[in-house]
Amino acid sequence: MSRELAVIRIKNLRLRTFIGINVDEIANRQDVIINVEIQYPAEKARQTDNMEDALNYRTITKKIIDLVENNRFALLEKMTNDVLAIASEHHWIISASVEIDKPHALRFADSVSLQLTYTHKQ
Repeated sequence: MSRELAVIRIKNLRLRTFIGINVDEIANRQDVIINVEIQYPAEKARQTDNMEDALNYRTITKKIIDLVENNRFALLEKMTNDVLAIASEHHWIISASVEIDKPHALRFADSVSLQLTYTHKQ
C-alpha cells in the first residue's frame, strides 16, 4: 500500500541577513528569499485534528527566522544547509527541500539561488 504524504510549503519567506564575502556584503544586511518544502506522513493528524499529531510549520518558520537573522554567512551553501537542517530535524520527515534566493547578486540576473534536498534513509 502506498503511503500518502502531506506537503508543507513555506513560500517566499523574506528575511535580511549578512551573506557574502565582499566588504559591502560583510558590512550590510541583504535580502534573501527562502522557500521550504517538507513531506511527512500525516495520517494521524488527518484523523484526529489535533495539533500534537501534525508538524507545526509556525515553529519551523520561527527557527529559520532566528537562524538567518541572527547569524552571518559567507556562503549561500552554508546558509541553505543550516536551514535544511531545521526543515528536516523532526523524525517524521520523509524529505525536505530548501531553496534560498539572493536577489541582485548578479548585475543582469534577478537572483542567484541554491537548493539542497534531504531524503530520509529507510
